[in-house]
Amino acid sequence: MNPDGREVALPIQPLPFRLLTRAVPVRREEVTALVWSFLYFLCLLASYYILRPLRDEMGIAGGVQNLPWLFTGTFVAMLAAVPLWSALASRLPRGRLIPLAYRFFMGNILLFFVLFQLEGAEVHAARAFFIWTSVFNLFVVSVFWSFMADLFTHEQGKRLFGFIAAGGSAGALLGPALTTILVTRLGPVNLLLLAAALLEAATLIVGRLGRIARQHQAPARDGDAALGGGPFSGIGQVFASRYLLGISAYILFMTMTGTFGYFQQARIVAGTSFTPAARTALFAQIDLLVNAVTIVTQTLLTARIFTRLGLRFALCLMPALSSVGFLALAAAPVLSVLVAFQVVRRALEYAISRPAREVLFTVVSREQKYKSKTFIDTVVHRGGDALSGWTYTALSALGLALPTLALAAVPLSALWVVVGLFLGRRQDQLAKAAPVVSLKAGDRA
Repeated sequence: MNPDGREVALPIQPLPFRLLTRAVPVRREEVTALVWSFLYFLCLLASYYILRPLRDEMGIAGGVQNLPWLFTGTFVAMLAAVPLWSALASRLPRGRLIPLAYRFFMGNILLFFVLFQLEGAEVHAARAFFIWTSVFNLFVVSVFWSFMADLFTHEQGKRLFGFIAAGGSAGALLGPALTTILVTRLGPVNLLLLAAALLEAATLIVGRLGRIARQHQAPARDGDAALGGGPFSGIGQVFASRYLLGISAYILFMTMTGTFGYFQQARIVAGTSFTPAARTALFAQIDLLVNAVTIVTQTLLTARIFTRLGLRFALCLMPALSSVGFLALAAAPVLSVLVAFQVVRRALEYAISRPAREVLFTVVSREQKYKSKTFIDTVVHRGGDALSGWTYTALSALGLALPTLALAAVPLSALWVVVGLFLGRRQDQLAKAAPVVSLKAGDRA
């Protein structure tokens, strides 16, 4: 009301804003940055999910027995890539660093498009593509979340990271859908050009978000400045911090159990009578189902789980349910149980566990966000893949059956829960002491 007692009509909010605020606890000044972040992740994941079914088919076509070597090759590639990335991050501002990385990978996609046209190069190109795609996936997504952790505060992350992650799920729906529709019409190789175009779209959005950040970030710091330090400084900080070591352990347990599940998938699917095209379609359909479940959860539940049940609950949910999934797979190692387990596990990873993990990085330094985080997300991640890959192979060589191999992942999941409890408690402590260094709540983006 006015001072004279007359009623004053409140301003009518646009329908899209009203719908958004019903699903997400977003404030008006955060909407522009939130929507662009959503679209950024959509394009990035759509690009990758066009490549993913091709990678999985090439991994099986190259022989399940060769998968440990491919995981080891990926780990070695990460060891070479991370110091190079850290050296560039020390010297280049964020606005140049991220587009440079994405356009490098886009050039790689175009190179593979050429290689797959050459006769006699198919086997070697397929193996190189499997390794490259595994590097590409972790690297570009790690860079994305480093940017998000740099752009938003820990409080904003708990409210908004679920919806931003839903952008990735929307892209992960779009990618498999395009693959399913177009793979028989265009052929798998021609889809590489579409993946490159989507990656370029993500790169252009980085520029837009960079302009928003320069206009609205806290004036006490330059969020676009080069980080300084050396190529190995981020790695050293990981081993000097119990918190970062805890995040490393969390990801290590996640990747080890995930790799056990992946090898179970490879053996069960390889034992079917599917053709290569049918296997590619199956992988795309699994991706489609995973991301349909994920996007609903991210949009409607993730922020509510974070704000009402807490980060510790979110970090422990996926490890606890993974234990149940491996027990079910041990009881019935068949395709239907495998698909159900993969859908539940991966949906929890993308909808709950991944956003929770990224909130952990909102309370560390900028150098740790871009250097230490990349080391953890890539080298530690793929190191866990390589270690668990060889472990799985060794256990298989001893004659252990699929049910026994599934049971081996249960104690790993239990340790994973313990690490999640530690990280949730420590993040709360750091958040209370962390200064606000990202988008200011009172600014219009």
